[in-house]
Amino acid sequence: MFKILVVDDDKDMRDNIVEILTQSDFEIAVAEDGEDALEQVKDVSFDLVLLDLLMPGISGMDVLPMIKRESPSTQVIMVTAFSTIDNAVEAMRKGADDYITKPFKINELRMTVRKCLEQAKFKSCKMLLDMDDTFSSLANSIRREILLLIDREGKIRFMDICRSLEIEDHTKVNFHLKVLKEASLVRQDERKFYALSEAGRTVIDCLSTVVKGLTS
Repeated sequence: MFKILVVDDDKDMRDNIVEILTQSDFEIAVAEDGEDALEQVKDVSFDLVLLDLLMPGISGMDVLPMIKRESPSTQVIMVTAFSTIDNAVEAMRKGADDYITKPFKINELRMTVRKCLEQAKFKSCKMLLDMDDTFSSLANSIRREILLLIDREGKIRFMDICRSLEIEDHTKVNFHLKVLKEASLVRQDERKFYALSEAGRTVIDCLSTVVKGLTS
């Protein structure tokens, strides 16, 4: 479940955003000012921060670079009034990932949040897929086909893998399975069924995310 921090000195606005996002099944935390937000970011790895631009004390513009230094992977959406759109654009130049203006529509908020979370997921997946062990495991087309086959089937035996991929050289299939096991992408149970490991499921999900991100 994605973790989101809502930062706004206006309690009614905080409550409104929390109500909207809770209905979308996110885990929500709130902060009433910049100091509180920074303390929470130090303790919790948030996927996204909704940050009000104008607040007493430390402004959203000042808090933004501090959040990015503390947690570079956290997405930040600036929340601003129509009269401060130029400031919001400036905030994006300084590292904000998007902005939304008050008053906003419910669907607009949800769509902006989901878009930023997809961007975060795309970036984290790209980092995972660029890792040497993972990249070398996926560089071979047969290994990619094996992973996708296991993903479709859930669990599958060795000979069924050979038959499904129409590979008569069983030694070759065994070699590729060994590579995938050494990369901790597949596992084999006591009944000799192959299945994806947790890392393997993450890689499959990431492949889908990266392809979607490249084509959208």
